[in-house]
Amino acid sequence: MKIRFLGTGAAEGVPAMFCGCENCINIRKLGEAEYRTRSQVLIDEVLSIDFPPEAYSHSLKNGVLLSKLKYLLVTHSHMDHFYAHDFILRGYKYAMLDEDVLEIYGNAEVGKVFAECTAREMKPEVKPHVSMNVIKPYQVFTVGEYEITTIPANHGKTEDALLYCVSHGVKSYLHFYDTGRVSDAALDFLAQSKVRVNLVAFDCTFGNAVGGENSRHMGIEDCMIMKRKLLDRNIIDSSTKIVVTHFSHNCNPTRANLSEIERKYNVFAAYDGLEMEI
Repeated sequence: MKIRFLGTGAAEGVPAMFCGCENCINIRKLGEAEYRTRSQVLIDEVLSIDFPPEAYSHSLKNGVLLSKLKYLLVTHSHMDHFYAHDFILRGYKYAMLDEDVLEIYGNAEVGKVFAECTAREMKPEVKPHVSMNVIKPYQVFTVGEYEITTIPANHGKTEDALLYCVSHGVKSYLHFYDTGRVSDAALDFLAQSKVRVNLVAFDCTFGNAVGGENSRHMGIEDCMIMKRKLLDRNIIDSSTKIVVTHFSHNCNPTRANLSEIERKYNVFAAYDGLEMEI
């Protein structure tokens, strides 16, 4: 499986869109290599986790053909993870498609956002080429050659935000963000599914700061608590690659600063365009 981290920033981006703080001013001076767009992970060029407003620019910068995208797993309905307006362009005179139907999977709120955002401009000729599928936590289902396991994220009470484990053959990727620390019940379900994860990507929105048990996001110490719980359940082992991502501008996530976290905690700090293979 080829995993591409196309966007590694939190909702506001890095530097933040409307921000003039010291961190953002410095990162603007450092230049594009330090910029972080909103969250998107691409697997084997055909399966995307989340679809932010930058999905189009991600495709241009990284040589991604969105016409070949078959499956989209959406973590939750927030704009930085699901910019549904773009799907009105998937067909008709706007697009010659390699894949006839894009299958979108997300919770009920994602389904509502999809309906709202496409209601005004979705042409009848485009509608058959985008399919919205509503799913829930604690499901195991198949899309093409991939087995998908869902568990609930800890990301607020207004919707069933989801975390995904994506398996292809004997390889598995665990997408562990947008979330704070997740429940033992969710981890137990994942363990009972007999999943063995080769790469896990953790929400590290707060960088060196600690989110705590009730936070909707995590810092590196929260990530390490989750890592230990995954190890205890044999979901991961010593060979599993550990990635931290989804950084806020508030934690000043420059390459130099994040390299200290990498050394101290033996993790990979993702950056926009990072490719990894498992």
